[in-house]
Amino acid sequence: MTEDLAARLHSLGYRLTPQRQFVLQAVERLGHATPDEILAEVQSQSSAVNVSTVYRTLEVLEELGLVRHTHLSDRAPTYHSVTDHEHFHLVCRNCRKVVSVDPDVVTPLAERLRAEHGFVLDVGHLAVFGHCVECEETTTIEETDA
Repeated sequence: MTEDLAARLHSLGYRLTPQRQFVLQAVERLGHATPDEILAEVQSQSSAVNVSTVYRTLEVLEELGLVRHTHLSDRAPTYHSVTDHEHFHLVCRNCRKVVSVDPDVVTPLAERLRAEHGFVLDVGHLAVFGHCVECEETTTIEETDA
């Protein structure tokens, strides 16, 4: 991955710096993480990285197609590596659990949006909010007890 990253950066006029390598490795280790979580992970390896470096690096890595982001809350975006399988996210509004789901699940919706509205769905950026079964059952039990 390091040689591929170096070649892709160079083709766009960038160099492979230790900071860029640290940020990409942190994203890969964490799975899904906000820039602040990535910063904390990177700073455990190198104190020479600050939050603005993390944000700039994430922008470059996303431009290169090495990471993607989505909004799993009303806070900062959450980044994940593209080396993971293509997926979208289910987010429980109650417990905040995030589940990665294969994009084939929304294929009928994506096809219908394209046919009826001329719209191509960006599945990797998709987050669907609701309640997980565990939280739904808890809510149902609480309503029954009331």
